[in-house]
Amino acid sequence: MSGRDPEEIFKIDPALLLRAYATGVFPMAEEADNPEIFWVRPEKRGIIPFENFHVSRSLRKVVRQARFDIRYDTDFAGVIGGCASGSGERARTWINAPIREAYGKLFELGYCHTVEAWLDGKLVGGLYGIALGSAFFGESMFSRERDASKVCLVHLVGHLIEKGFTLLDTQFTTNHLESFGAVEIPRRQYQKMLENALAQPAEF
Repeated sequence: MSGRDPEEIFKIDPALLLRAYATGVFPMAEEADNPEIFWVRPEKRGIIPFENFHVSRSLRKVVRQARFDIRYDTDFAGVIGGCASGSGERARTWINAPIREAYGKLFELGYCHTVEAWLDGKLVGGLYGIALGSAFFGESMFSRERDASKVCLVHLVGHLIEKGFTLLDTQFTTNHLESFGAVEIPRRQYQKMLENALAQPAEF
């Protein structure tokens, strides 16, 4: 092992990553500068049921104002870089170099997607995730302007519903996500929902 780049040792094969998602597993890292990855399969899984999705009155107003130019899939590097910066809601991040590379490859292959908020020609917020069947696995989001990532989430949910997606996986829940209607469900229930979603095709 001597002399080998640690990031080379922990590279994630894109095909393996897709198989992992299809079985309810996803990768994480302890910290951005730690090249090791570990695989996670939570006992309780966070999802946002579309019928439960809640947008506050103040956020609806922001969305109607259309202050942000919302784009899809135009700047993956910028979005994952923003998510990995650890700014905004989270001071530390789990997005390390092997994860960046693997999701970049999935973006090139058409499985990974971004929703981006632009203001005055600058990327100020966004989110990214994986689409398989009619399931969308939300990975991370970031904001450099107030409400930017929240507006992206509102647009994501509308887009997924329009395109016939049936499952929005948030992996875990937070107070922030719960304010939008996120709930935790047992692993067995999640696996059944995932199985059904993978059996139904949808185009992001």
